[in-house]
Amino acid sequence: MSAPTITAETAAAEPMNHRQTLEALSGLLLVLFVAMLSSTVVSTALPKIIGSLNGSQTQYTWVVTATLLAATATTPIWGKLADLFNKKLLIQLSIVIFVIGSMVAGLSQSAGQLIAARAFQGIGVGGLQALVQVAIAAMIPPRERGRYNGYLGGVMALATVGGPLLGGLIVDTSWLGWRWCFYIGVPVAVIALVLLQATLHLPTIRRENVKIDYLGATLIAAGVSVLLVWVSFVDSSFAWLSWQTYAMVGGSLILLALAVWVESRAAEPIVPLPIVRRRNTALAILASLAVGMAMFGGAVFLGQYFQIGRGYSPTEAGLLTIPLMAGVLVTSIVSGRLITQTGKIKPYIIAGTAVLVAGFVALSFIDHDTPLWYVGAGMFLVGAGVGMSMQNLVLAVQNTVALKDIGAASSTVAFFRSLGGTIGVSVLGAVLARRVADQVTEGLSAAGIPATGGGGSSSLNLSALPEPIVHIVRAAYGDATGHIFLISAIIAVVGVIAALLLRSVTLRDSLDLPEELKAAAVAADAVDGAPPIDQVGVTRRG
Repeated sequence: MSAPTITAETAAAEPMNHRQTLEALSGLLLVLFVAMLSSTVVSTALPKIIGSLNGSQTQYTWVVTATLLAATATTPIWGKLADLFNKKLLIQLSIVIFVIGSMVAGLSQSAGQLIAARAFQGIGVGGLQALVQVAIAAMIPPRERGRYNGYLGGVMALATVGGPLLGGLIVDTSWLGWRWCFYIGVPVAVIALVLLQATLHLPTIRRENVKIDYLGATLIAAGVSVLLVWVSFVDSSFAWLSWQTYAMVGGSLILLALAVWVESRAAEPIVPLPIVRRRNTALAILASLAVGMAMFGGAVFLGQYFQIGRGYSPTEAGLLTIPLMAGVLVTSIVSGRLITQTGKIKPYIIAGTAVLVAGFVALSFIDHDTPLWYVGAGMFLVGAGVGMSMQNLVLAVQNTVALKDIGAASSTVAFFRSLGGTIGVSVLGAVLARRVADQVTEGLSAAGIPATGGGGSSSLNLSALPEPIVHIVRAAYGDATGHIFLISAIIAVVGVIAALLLRSVTLRDSLDLPEELKAAAVAADAVDGAPPIDQVGVTRRG
């Protein structure tokens, strides 16, 4: 067999018509729905889940972090595989892994088992979040992709609105119970498998002597994991300046430095440095990192705020998060349509990141007595910022690379966005746990109740606590949540700066780069300090 062997190359060159695209998108959007539902259906149910398993605030954070970390580590691998093997088969494989993880999570008997199951589930999520973007990029030219981003935004909004509501209803329904939060996605995933088999037809590219950079992926995952473990336990289990801190932080930096060294020399790097070094790609990655850190880190604790800080039921908490998802739905559809009409993408990314900062600033003033209309307005702004920026950052990167590199480029953006989310959840969770512990201790002292010293590690099972202590804990969570939104706003400012520095481009109309621009991209990648290689593949008007 000669290398490379390309099947259906002609099909890849000709864009699909609108009907064919919608048919293929049906399965892909259902896959995206399943992936997003896995986290949103748990968001409002998680306080009750952790409470029933007698888990702690640290374990609450790690139930979310474990999935994000596994997805982060595996996203680049899935993306690289998508450039080498059958994309549909890889999507179906990731769905199977996701389903197995969901079933095991539903059978968990302790918080530790749930964290482990969620980590395995994250491997499938990593595949879904990378491969759906890759498949869409292989079907639709960048210029037309804006209009279809509206469909993506609609699915995201449906999953994000319906997920918390569904999760709340499940845990509030006695004959179901919280385990069905994990089982509920299984039939949807099976339907997605059938739809993909019938509707998704993409070219298959195979190369001989394929080398997957498992060493680089392992070093990246290990470096990030050690750092997140340190964040979770510093200042509670050991001091900031201690041998544990030096060992863990130093070890993490060494592992990540080795990862960069390995990536620069690997034949098939997980994170392709030539693509990452391009100006618009690098800035889009930086913005995605900041947006992911702020959005995941801040939004994941909203369910906890409404239930523990305000005393609402899981179902009510799901209803109260609707403004956040409405913002995502409206702005993703509107901005997607406008981008398709104009071909311009930078103004919407700048506006999105700025609105995101404004939303987090507004939420930074909330406490356990804040009027719900004010909280809703802040959430809508956050959702609007996400809707205008997140998908469009991926599109900005996809516009600069050839079709053969779409998988690596798309997964690189998804990798750093997921990495930002992982760091954000872990860091903000640690900050929240510490701040709650301090406020609970102060509240107990003021009430003349002796503190047990559990603080942030104490059980979140409020039903096991006396009523006076429940009030103190609720007030502590409600008041502490505003502080982590302030940190999210500061982080999101980095996204605004990166968006402002992006070069203005007009999205190309072709599915792949023209041959002469491919050659220019290769030449630019080979030369340090080359002229604006991020302009490669851009179709300019006038």
